[in-house]
Amino acid sequence: MRGGMTSQHEPPATSNLFNQPPLYGGVNLFQTNPILEGGASGFPDAVRENLDQFGRFWGSFDARELARLANRHLPELERYDARGERSDQVSFHPAYHALMRHSIGAGLHASPWEGESAEQGVRNRARAMRLIMAAQTECGHLSAMTTTNASLASLRHSSSVVAEWAPQILSRTYDRAFRSLGEKRGATVSLAVAERQNGSDPRALLARAERRGDGLYAITGQKWFVSAPMSDAILMLVRLADGEVGCFLVPRHMPDGWVNAIRLERLKDKLGTRADAAAEIEFDGAFGYLIGEPGLGPAVMADTMTYLRLDCGAVAAGLMRGGFAEAVHHARHRANFGVPLIDRTLMQRVLADMALDVAGATALSLRLAEAFDMAGNQPAEAAYVRLMAPVVKYWTTKSAPALLAEAMECVGGNAFSESSTVARAYRDAPAFALWETPGNLLAQEMLRAMRRDDETLQLVLGTIREELGQGARAAVDVLSAAAAVALEDEGAARMLAEQLALTAAAAALRRDHPAAIADAFIETRLGRPWRSTYGMMDARYDCRALLDYLCPA
Repeated sequence: MRGGMTSQHEPPATSNLFNQPPLYGGVNLFQTNPILEGGASGFPDAVRENLDQFGRFWGSFDARELARLANRHLPELERYDARGERSDQVSFHPAYHALMRHSIGAGLHASPWEGESAEQGVRNRARAMRLIMAAQTECGHLSAMTTTNASLASLRHSSSVVAEWAPQILSRTYDRAFRSLGEKRGATVSLAVAERQNGSDPRALLARAERRGDGLYAITGQKWFVSAPMSDAILMLVRLADGEVGCFLVPRHMPDGWVNAIRLERLKDKLGTRADAAAEIEFDGAFGYLIGEPGLGPAVMADTMTYLRLDCGAVAAGLMRGGFAEAVHHARHRANFGVPLIDRTLMQRVLADMALDVAGATALSLRLAEAFDMAGNQPAEAAYVRLMAPVVKYWTTKSAPALLAEAMECVGGNAFSESSTVARAYRDAPAFALWETPGNLLAQEMLRAMRRDDETLQLVLGTIREELGQGARAAVDVLSAAAAVALEDEGAARMLAEQLALTAAAAALRRDHPAAIADAFIETRLGRPWRSTYGMMDARYDCRALLDYLCPA
C-alpha cells in the first residue's frame, strides 16, 4: 500500500469471502436424495445407472449455468421477417436449446410411451424421478416436456394422427427447426385450452372449427396463454358448428410445408418459468385434425390433464427439494455468533420440519407415478390414479411456495436476489398450481371421481390402510368421515384433499422408507392441530439425524 492506494495486485478487503458459503452445485441429485434412491431400489441396474448419470448432470455447475443464462436472456417474439412477411417465431438463448437437448435426449418428453426398454414396468416412476431432479435446476423448459408427454394420452384417440406423429414425438433428438413434420428428426407438442373469457370452462369457448373435408377443420379464434408456442403442434379444445366441443391437433406446418395460419400476437411477461415463452395466439382459419369423436373433446383432453397432474406434482416436489437442499447447504457453511447455523436448535427444527414436507411430497409423487405404471392391470392402482392425481397436484403445488419462502429466509439476503436459484424457484413455483387446473377445480375433480362410482374411494382407502400399517384404522376412519362431509358440502373439498394427500404421503413413507421418517411425518402432520409455519417440532425428534439422512453432506 502506498499513498493510501490499493496495489493492483492485492484484492480489496471487501473481496475476502469470510463466512460466505461456497456456491451450491457439483452434486449428484440422485445419490444425495435417499427418497429417490430408495424409490429406485428395485429398478434394473441399467435404469439406476441412467438415473445416476442424469442426477450428476442436473446437479452440475454446468447445468446450473445453463439455467441461469436461459432465465437471464428471455425469449423474444419475431412476428415478421426481413421482407415484412409474418414469421411468428420465438427466438431463444442457446442455453435454452442446450437444456432441451439434454431433457429430450433423456426421454423426459415421452419415455413412458416408448417400446421395449429396460424401464418396462417402471417408466412413469423413472421419468418422475428425472422431473424431480431437473426441476431443481431449471423449470421453464419442462413445459414442453410435460405437454408433449401428456399429449400422447389424447392423441391415442386418433389412430391416423398418432401413427403420423408418434415417430417424431418419440424421437430422442431435439430438432428446433421451423419446418414440416416430415422434414424433422423430432417433434414437440404444446397445449391450448384457456381463452380470454373462459379460463378452464370449456362451455364458454368461442374458438370455432368448421369442417373442410379430408379430415381437416378450419379453426378461427384465440387462445390466451399457450406455453412452449414454438412446438410443432398445439393440442386444443375448440367449439364445433353444432355447439359441441372437440379436441384438435393443430400443426405449425401442413404436410406440404405450407405454414399454418397460426399468429403469435405477443409473449406474456411472466412472473416465473421465464426461460420458456408463453404466447397469446390467434388462429385465422388454421387447419387442424379432430382427435376422437366430435363432441367428446373435454373427455379426450382429460387424458392429457391426468398426465399433466402427475408432472406438476413431480416438478413441485423437485422445486421443494432444490430450495431445501440450498438452505441446508447454507446452514452447514454459515456461522452465526461463532456457531454454525446447522448446530442451532431452532434452525435444525425448521430445516427438519421442511425436510419432512419435501420427503412426503417426493414419496407421494413417486407413489402416484407407480400407480400410473400399474393401472393397466390392477383396478386398485387405476382407482389411485383417478382419485389421487388431482389430490397430489393440489397438495404438492400448494406446498412448494411456502416451503421456498422459508428456504429463502434460511439463506437470507443472498436468496432475495435475481441471481439466486432459490429466488428463481420461488417465482417458478406458483405456475404449477395455476397451470391447467387450479386448486378449486382439482378439489371438484376429486369429488367427481368419488361420485362416479362407490368403489374408487374404497379401493384407495384400502391401499392407504395396507401401506400405512400400524395406526391405519384411525387415519382411514378420519378420511371416510371427511369424504362423507365433502360429498354433502362441496366447500369442505379442500380439507379432504389435504387430508388425503397427507395420509397417502405418510403411507408411502411408511412403506418404502425408514420408520423414523414416517413416524415423524405422521406425528407432526396427522396427529397435530392445524399448523401454518415451519419449526413445529419438539425435542422428541433427532432433527440433526433427520437432516443428515434426508440431505447428506
